[in-house]
Amino acid sequence: MKIILKKVCHLFPVFFCFSLFAQPTQEVDICVYGGTASGVITAYTASKMGKSVILIEPSNHLGGLTTGGLGFTDIGNKFVVTGLARDFYRRIGKHYGKFEQWVFEPHVAKNILLEYIKQAQIKVLYQKHLVAVQKEKDLIVSILLENEENPSPATNQNIKAKIFIDCTYEGDLMAKSGVSYTLGREANSQYGETYNGVQMLDKHQFPDGIDPYKIKGKPESGLLWGISPEPVQPNGTGDKKIQAYNFRMCLSKDPKNQVPITQPANYDPSRYELLLRQIEVTKPKVLNWELMHFASMPNQKTDINNSGGFSTDMIGMNYDYAEADYLTRKKIVKAHEDYTKGLLYFIGNDPRMPEHLRREMKLYGYPKDEYIENGNWSPQLYIREARRMVGDYVMTQHHCQAKEVAPDPIGMAAYTMDSHNCSRVVVNGMVKNEGDVQVGGFPPYPIAYRSIIPKAIECTNLLVPVCLSASHIAFGSIRMEPVFMVLGQSSAVAASVAIDTKSSVQNVNVKKVQEILKNNPLADNTTPEILVDNEDLNSVQWSGEWNKEKMKGCYGLSMLTENSKGTIPKSVKFTPHISKKANYQVYVYLPKIQHLSNTITLKIYNGKKIKEKSINTNEIIVEGQTSGEWVSLGSYHFPKGKDSYIEISNHKADGIVIADAVLFVPIE
Repeated sequence: MKIILKKVCHLFPVFFCFSLFAQPTQEVDICVYGGTASGVITAYTASKMGKSVILIEPSNHLGGLTTGGLGFTDIGNKFVVTGLARDFYRRIGKHYGKFEQWVFEPHVAKNILLEYIKQAQIKVLYQKHLVAVQKEKDLIVSILLENEENPSPATNQNIKAKIFIDCTYEGDLMAKSGVSYTLGREANSQYGETYNGVQMLDKHQFPDGIDPYKIKGKPESGLLWGISPEPVQPNGTGDKKIQAYNFRMCLSKDPKNQVPITQPANYDPSRYELLLRQIEVTKPKVLNWELMHFASMPNQKTDINNSGGFSTDMIGMNYDYAEADYLTRKKIVKAHEDYTKGLLYFIGNDPRMPEHLRREMKLYGYPKDEYIENGNWSPQLYIREARRMVGDYVMTQHHCQAKEVAPDPIGMAAYTMDSHNCSRVVVNGMVKNEGDVQVGGFPPYPIAYRSIIPKAIECTNLLVPVCLSASHIAFGSIRMEPVFMVLGQSSAVAASVAIDTKSSVQNVNVKKVQEILKNNPLADNTTPEILVDNEDLNSVQWSGEWNKEKMKGCYGLSMLTENSKGTIPKSVKFTPHISKKANYQVYVYLPKIQHLSNTITLKIYNGKKIKEKSINTNEIIVEGQTSGEWVSLGSYHFPKGKDSYIEISNHKADGIVIADAVLFVPIE
């Protein structure tokens, strides 16, 4: 028997930790460690598949970043958001009176995640820190938890399970289970990449000419706060530096729903001297994009993110976070909170700030109705990256750019390869940021099942859907909340299959997992919706010449476009394979692009009669990080088989007509 410990009981031998002082063991089929949105979806799926499950969250906050202020969802392409992840955004939409929605208030997201918990009757343990992992050879037998508020061997809890799933941003269970992992950035040479390691690019960068020294022009005066004295290494050099963390800030512009932004504890205006020097050069007219990115949320709220050379990212102050104990992590989180609250106060009150920016900042306050239990401030720091597992299969830049394709897919990603800055340095006597990468332009790509499981020699009953096996720059594309939810659901299905077949996670039949995900996407045995995409040549036919475009905003890999303005009649017919006769709500996906026709004409045939319908594209409002929306065509009864269709034509068109995807959602 092997016991892996980071912290041992103070006065007794290690083996007593699991015997003398531990509370009676709780035994379940599947133990999910980490109450992120991915963790909630994972636990819900496991329960719906008939498995006993327990969800453990080290803090008192459920939902991670999804409920922690990141309401401006990073999508990339809606095509990759499947199953229960898609259901989550549909539930968000229902709350706001829409089909689906990708921008939302934190408390709305939390309430919906709590719905999943309630519906599946999942037991959640809050404020339980992982102390130790008990293993027998390559098998996790149980884990030991201590109470965050009152840590004592006498109140420790022991959780035994057949399968464990680590859904934390930090990968704590993975690490304490003896699984290989890495931190920071690989050198480009390791996997033959071009955007890994040290990068000196121009996004979120200081303009030339900003002096880094306390007294301008005098290096002997020392560097301003936040600037590293380390020399910049050659481009592509690997290191252990972690991309910057920040808070995704939910503020309110509604005077009736505001708590004033006051001077925080530990306020130090010298930390923001670089901001003043940046403003001297850039002369910003507004806060948005020039100092921070303000994304509008419902009810006059925001999701504020980093933007520019000096912003909400606390660059270089998180290197120790991933490997730190819980107490040290709390101190790092508090330091980020102090920095961010200080930044808001500085912008709104320091007399050296331009008056128009101070006036704009004063329009905002902390929201009275959010994070009430935490002083109206998010308890969740944006842990963009921490540990990353090193398994037998590593996702790399080559997968993102389709130079390699994972042969065992259990989810997809599509977001830009996104790394925030890792250090702030001096280059040729000027301050510069280092590490930011924003490279996209590629279509959705599959994520390997083998990237969410450890090497068999290390552990055979653990899955890791968040801190998965990926290079730094590939992780930058994968690390989005909807994708983590998708991978969480896939992990739960794989865990259930492993239990049912009495196999290790490495020997799970991946095709069986794929089949379950396809046929039971909501994990509740309801009739799946039917998607007909223009790429499905067995279900799509067209007359006339259409262009196949891989433009930003299309659903999936491509869309069909036509721009003859109806001079030559053309159409595209989408024919679903209806496996169960029923009433279906029908939607057509419409990207909002330049020169789009004001009118799109359609025909709906349900096997008996044809109904013509037209869409006024000017009425379509696109919100969030997406270029298109599902447009409802109404509800219709469709018979079993392939006798029905939706036809998009260029009839009456005065601009570009798009034929992309059609969705049939069963009305239960």
